[in-house]
Amino acid sequence: MLNKKNLKIFLILLLIFFLFIFFYFFFNKKTDEIQTKFKEPDNSQMNSNIIKDVNFVTKDKDGNEYIITAVQGEIDYSNTSTLYLTELKALINLKNSDKITINSDYGKYNTDNYDTIFSKNVIIKYQDNIVTGEYLDFSLEKNTMIISRKVIFTNIKNILKADVIEINIKTKDAKIFMYEENKKVNIKSIN
Repeated sequence: MLNKKNLKIFLILLLIFFLFIFFYFFFNKKTDEIQTKFKEPDNSQMNSNIIKDVNFVTKDKDGNEYIITAVQGEIDYSNTSTLYLTELKALINLKNSDKITINSDYGKYNTDNYDTIFSKNVIIKYQDNIVTGEYLDFSLEKNTMIISRKVIFTNIKNILKADVIEINIKTKDAKIFMYEENKKVNIKSIN
């Protein structure tokens, strides 16, 4: 009788032991799966969308054409009307004038109003003129191009250095100035 009783106790303890091991591994595995399923997403995957070979063509009411291309664009989901561009090129075909080309390393394009900010290594070419700088704010609404930061204007006759050059796209009037009153625009004749 003692052997049967000991055997029953042994079997019950063995069953409890196996149940303990089974539940221990089962619940630990489920916990790992849940953590894997609900792992925090990478912010770059959730907040942006990358587009390769970006191309925008816009015409204004006067018939001027604006073509912007970039190697890559990134849309921020928090503001879908803004596109951040890399290796940016723009071609501006003004109806009664020569073409203007603009290149820069980076840009910010607004799809609602077509305004574009060009930044880092900005180069503007128009006829025999080359303007370089670090920042260009191009606005169709305001009809302006404002280039700033280390601005150098070069043509056949002159080299001009200033802080800011502001150009009206329609009238082609330009304002050239320095940020500080005690500094002056530097103009050097090439001849």
